[in-house]
Amino acid sequence: MDLYEAINSRRTVRDFEAKPVPTDILERIIEAAFKAPTNDHMRDWHYIIVRDKNVTAKLLDIIPKGITLEDMEALIKDWNLSDSIQQECYRNAVPKQYRMLFDASAVIIPLLKQKTDILHPDNVSHLNGFASIWCSIENIFLAATAEGYGCNLRIPLGNEAEYARTILDFPNDYFMPCFIGIGVPKSDIVSVTQKEINIKERIHWDKF
Repeated sequence: MDLYEAINSRRTVRDFEAKPVPTDILERIIEAAFKAPTNDHMRDWHYIIVRDKNVTAKLLDIIPKGITLEDMEALIKDWNLSDSIQQECYRNAVPKQYRMLFDASAVIIPLLKQKTDILHPDNVSHLNGFASIWCSIENIFLAATAEGYGCNLRIPLGNEAEYARTILDFPNDYFMPCFIGIGVPKSDIVSVTQKEINIKERIHWDKF
């Protein structure tokens, strides 16, 4: 699969077959992550790959396992989600936040060395390390797509990251930006409608 095919094929996958991702492919995907640009050239990143379902269950125990229709509608209202396509995406994604990770073949936890206070930066430059690891996460998604696998992503809410630290025992000076689920997509997945973007309306030459 060439680069543009991988980019155009990538979709967030929340429904998986009960099939493993081979170790060598997981390692190749993480190797791709280390090809991403980095702010200080050190790539002080680590990736915990959780495949043991007992560990996965403990790691995800803090994540809600579902949401009522009433709460879903309240969320859409509270978040001012007025676009119908956006609403469809949230209705598909929010109820699956636990299952999309538990059913994945593996859960990947990216970690970056926290050299500044990411949540309270003094300036934009203090977010350089945080920005860099997101480039590596995009590489993971594209590499997984190129290998024929699918990924999803959850940003930790509340104290989920600190809870993950207690389960996975990663050092206090490393920051966890997200959970990534990876696995074999189910064959009968119904694709969520994507918002169509006219790039000619979004590209500005020389000035806005």
